[in-house]
Amino acid sequence: MATITASASPAMQQTSNKATTSATVASPAPVRYRPSLLVILSACLVLMGAGGPLLLRVYFVHGGERLFLSAMLQISGWPLLLPPICVSLYRSRSRSRSHGVASLLLPPRLAGAAAVLGAFYAISCFLYALGSQALPLSTSSLLLATQLAFTAVFAFLFVGLRFTPFSANAVVLLTIGPAVLGVGPGSGKPAGEASRTYWIGFCEAIAAAALAGLVLPLVEIATARYGRRTGPAARVPPPYATVMQMQAVMGAAGTLVCLLGMAIKSDFQAVPSEAATFGLGKTNYYLVLIWDAISWQLLNLGIVGLITCASSLLAGIMIAVLLPLSEILAVIFLHEKFDGPKGIALVLSLWGFASYLYGEKAQKKTETQKNELQMVKKTVDLESATL
Repeated sequence: MATITASASPAMQQTSNKATTSATVASPAPVRYRPSLLVILSACLVLMGAGGPLLLRVYFVHGGERLFLSAMLQISGWPLLLPPICVSLYRSRSRSRSHGVASLLLPPRLAGAAAVLGAFYAISCFLYALGSQALPLSTSSLLLATQLAFTAVFAFLFVGLRFTPFSANAVVLLTIGPAVLGVGPGSGKPAGEASRTYWIGFCEAIAAAALAGLVLPLVEIATARYGRRTGPAARVPPPYATVMQMQAVMGAAGTLVCLLGMAIKSDFQAVPSEAATFGLGKTNYYLVLIWDAISWQLLNLGIVGLITCASSLLAGIMIAVLLPLSEILAVIFLHEKFDGPKGIALVLSLWGFASYLYGEKAQKKTETQKNELQMVKKTVDLESATL
């Protein structure tokens, strides 16, 4: 009997070691938060599109008056995406010959949702053009920063965003900052402009921010519900060809809405005469339009990329990052006055942005530590069960 016990003991130990080893190998390592290259690329595109609001203000300052044309400039750069989309689809088809090109395109329901959201985004661009016509660039940029508050609220209602003390503080600060403009001396109103015109532009800029704040979470919902990011693939950022297709569909639908508005307002007939009387000259008129469309396209592609590869709230945060850059560009190139209320609003907005970044870093650190503790507990439980 003793001989049997002695011979069985090493076998039991070997079985226990195998079970422990397999449990340790099968357990996934805790995932640390690291932004993907697509997220970093999208953030860089948003920053590169900072010239869009500046050139739009240049258009209005030097005699531009066509609102639907200025709205179309913000969304009409999507044809620039067609060559890279075609190249990407061709290369993807070459790698996997078992699937056709149709499997690489957007699902029909996602394309339809993108078209509807593109139409809403065109309305937001039109409202922003109305506000930019009446307000200085620095003021309209500060008001547009309130879209982060609207994005946070709509993301909480529709996407299930959970507020942390830091994110709530950021939303409050980014809402109070632009409100300072409305109570400061002169409220940033340009000299010679009627108060009624200024306040109408003020409300139009807020409405544009609210509509943009609604569109961003809806894009995230459409991507999650109708896209291909299901199951384990939901943790992997989609191919950038998907991002480009999504933005191209939104841009095409929004362009159609603006073209319809231009036809109703006879903008096509007015463009040649407007170019002839433009303050910077006829050639510079068309150059401003072209480069403005390119700048906005970079911005839009970066926003859709952040929504698709990360979240709508991060896209709203990056739009708010453009605030200090727009302020600097407006003061340097347009010689706009940067007074006390704008300075206070800028500091509050930057404070809110820094609060959000610190909160995100702290939250990711807490989640990582929690995952590590759960992993250690799970490993200990498996080892105890095999003894």
